[in-house]
This record gives sequence, C-alpha cells and structure tokens, in this order.
Amino acid sequence: QVQLVESGGGSVQPGESLRLSCAASGRALSDNTMGWFRQAPGKEREFVAAINYINKVDYGDTVKGRFTVSRDNAKNTINLQMNSLEPEDTAVYFCAANGERFEPPTRLKNASDYWGQGTEVTVSS
Repeated sequence: QVQLVESGGGSVQPGESLRLSCAASGRALSDNTMGWFRQAPGKEREFVAAINYINKVDYGDTVKGRFTVSRDNAKNTINLQMNSLEPEDTAVYFCAANGERFEPPTRLKNASDYWGQGTEVTVSS
C-alpha cells in the first residue's frame, strides 16, 4: 500500500518562496511519475507539476517559470520549490503518483493512482 505524505505548507507574503515535500512509503516510486495538484476554495483541482523516472518535467501554465519540481529517489521523495508566490497560489497542495512505471510526466494529469492528504499554502499580505 503506497502512502504519500506532504509537508512544508504554510503562510507567506506575496513574492516569497516556499518548498513542499512529499515522502512516499510502501514501495519505491523511482520508476513512477509523481507530482503535484492544488485545489483552491470553490475551484476545481488544478494540475501543478510532474516529474517522471528520467526527470522529465511538466508544469501547469500558471506556475511555469516560478515553480520547480524535483525528486530524490534515495529518499523516495519529491519536492516543489515555489518562488514568487502570488495570492492566486493559495490552495491545498496534493502530492500524487502514477501507479504505472516508465510513463511520461504528462500521464499524471489523467492517471493519478495515489494521493496524499494535502498541505495548505496561503499567500497573503
């Protein structure tokens, strides 16, 4: 049974940075695409970023150039570095993983088999 646990959420001011982490347990996910989604109050879930087994990445249009996803296979962990945060980035951020191996990063948008509980990010002045 795969479990994903997010950490690193919090409250920051516009323009500041935050780093989220997602630790996987249950089995190694080094061959699987992992990534992030977010959901703001009253809005649909939105794709944020994904990284696959050979470190190919995919980003949502609203975060390109500001967010960077990375992975540490030795720790079975992925990270999301969020820079130049805006109030519109306020949301609950969820870690997700695809159950199939050796998939492209774009696959995560349509096939997320494992989910974390989420970590809240608030950007406000």
